[in-house]
Amino acid sequence: MKTVVHYSVEGPVARLTLDSPDNRNALSKALVSQLRQGLCDASDDSAVRAVVLTHTGGTFCAGADLSESSAASGGDAAETVVENARQLTSVLRSILEMPQPVIGAIDGHARAGGLGLVGACDIVVAGRNSTFALTEARIGVAPSIISLTLLPKMSARAAGRYFVTGEKFGADEAAEIGLITIAADDVDGAVSELTAEIAKGSPQGLAASKALTTAAILNAFDDHAEALTRQSAELFVSDEAREGMLSFLQKRPPNWR
Repeated sequence: MKTVVHYSVEGPVARLTLDSPDNRNALSKALVSQLRQGLCDASDDSAVRAVVLTHTGGTFCAGADLSESSAASGGDAAETVVENARQLTSVLRSILEMPQPVIGAIDGHARAGGLGLVGACDIVVAGRNSTFALTEARIGVAPSIISLTLLPKMSARAAGRYFVTGEKFGADEAAEIGLITIAADDVDGAVSELTAEIAKGSPQGLAASKALTTAAILNAFDDHAEALTRQSAELFVSDEAREGMLSFLQKRPPNWR
């Protein structure tokens, strides 16, 4: 299997780099699986104090791999999509529950499901040229699973707007509404400063401190994850979503427009 997520450790910092530029780091089965494994490796390493989640190319993560989603067919399509959705749910929970703080380092664009990763991170630094958009409604689906990490972070007014409009917004707006922590001119520099400060913490102190910030999110996550995972899968295999995904891949308007 091609490596699409690279894992490395330098001193107290583990780095996970999404590296699938051909599909703009979309959430393919391979990327989700390798990302989950990298998170497990970092979580199990007692020498790691902080985890940086970053990317190659101009896109942090484009969301679902629509070429995989649109290919699902037949009687078992729904269960196949449910299982794929569960893998994404598992990755988001892994970020929340791991003992080390996770810093999202974004110097590019994030769309749809990619914002779920952004929401799950404890701290997010984004370059000022980065852009964000929740475009699910435009292809007939919804940000079901990723609402688990986005709704606790974004302001209610912002979620009410961007969940339905699909509008693109920048890093300064993302910081103002709580989606990211810092809009920076120098992403690497800002991340280095943060990891240096985090590295001063003890493993126990960091884990207990992070847990205070994620406990309520994890409780709600566990209450709603299965229902939202199934909702996501049902939407993805619907006729309307199939038309939406095909229209996107074929670069044409969907039939409802």
